[in-house]
Amino acid sequence: MATGMTGKQPPASFVAIGDKKYETKLGSYCWKSNTSAMCVDTAGPVDLVSGEEPIQVKPGDEVSVEMDFSRKPNEVHISLFRDNQETEVKMNNHGFKAPLEKGTYIYGYSVWWMSEKEKDVSDGDALYAFALEVK
Repeated sequence: MATGMTGKQPPASFVAIGDKKYETKLGSYCWKSNTSAMCVDTAGPVDLVSGEEPIQVKPGDEVSVEMDFSRKPNEVHISLFRDNQETEVKMNNHGFKAPLEKGTYIYGYSVWWMSEKEKDVSDGDALYAFALEVK
């Protein structure tokens, strides 16, 4: 039975707000498919979204992060990058509430697909970045 992941790189990830979906930027990742394994190192979340149009949200909007991939990651974290600080964001069911204060907020969504057969072994991991602008 195959143990690797499908595809040559991690699946696309989306930010969903209401009934709208927005693509995130894929950053660094390691991916093990049935035929190959590779790691790609990129800039961090702040640089990844530099020059990108931030996603417009209202204060306190419900924000969720989704991916169309049959094998869901079994470990996920969201971090907020602001004023040269990284802060973990509390998630509830793959979502969180947008900040209440106006401004631009940059997030890193880190996911791991941990092996179901081997303890502490990852079949793949990825970092996705996106920016929200609270209006």
